[in-house]
Amino acid sequence: MKRIIPTLLLLSLPLVAQAKLEIFACEPEWAVLAVEIGGAAVNTYSATTALQDPHYIQARPSLIARVRKADLVICSGAQLEIGWLPALLQKANNRKVLPGSDGYLEASAHVVRLDATGNVDRSKGDIHPQGNPHIQANPHNVTAIASALGRRMAVLDPENASTYESGLADFKDRWNKAIVVWEQRAAVLRGTRVITHHKSWVYLESWLGMTEVANLEAIPGLPPTATHLSRLTSRFGAGDADVIIYSPYQDSKAAEWLSERTDITAIVLPLSVGGTPEATNLFSLFDDIITRLLGATSNE
Repeated sequence: MKRIIPTLLLLSLPLVAQAKLEIFACEPEWAVLAVEIGGAAVNTYSATTALQDPHYIQARPSLIARVRKADLVICSGAQLEIGWLPALLQKANNRKVLPGSDGYLEASAHVVRLDATGNVDRSKGDIHPQGNPHIQANPHNVTAIASALGRRMAVLDPENASTYESGLADFKDRWNKAIVVWEQRAAVLRGTRVITHHKSWVYLESWLGMTEVANLEAIPGLPPTATHLSRLTSRFGAGDADVIIYSPYQDSKAAEWLSERTDITAIVLPLSVGGTPEATNLFSLFDDIITRLLGATSNE
């Protein structure tokens, strides 16, 4: 009887909750994507918000602690985080999530990178020789990355592999249907001429068939100069470009200054989830991007 009682006590205790997969994302879009796939099986944390420039983040103690306990680190890559991620990984000393391990996923490695140059001359500004890192601006890239992420989550957490498989299938079904709607709405944007603050939108432009005609930054990553903006007023007037685009974390003054002098509409577009009040998830992110572009070009 003495042997039976402990067994009965164990059976009467509540089940211990299974540990969740800890995911550290460099950017919010990947944290949100992980939740779309893993649901309650994952805990996610984003090192940045859509109101921060992901090029320039400090390796804060709080971030080091998060990486130290992570099972998976997912970042855009293509050297977007080169100024802070290597230091973060070194200080966290978590061998499970170092590049080359199953616990590290470089999102841009799973898509076709645009604007690869091979040029590593940093005197020319914020360049990315491996290609433009702002891959999330094309929803087809998100599809490819979701597949890679779902597979990797299943490898790291095989007990929940079926959860990740079904979550991925559900997300891709909803996502592919949404892409059809976005492309139908945005068809009238093909040929739109855009001036951008920074080269953040090449994937969006490629997807929607828009043409980038100028940048507000004379040197990538450095604030627009008065001299360069003055030159743009000589090149562009009403009818020479259709819209000026800047991101939420970029100073709007340069875009507004040029807009006032050229009569070209300037708008802010969310580059990630949380960039605008409307962009609360991945689906509403693209809803809002297209709505804002259509409104600025008088196509909706």
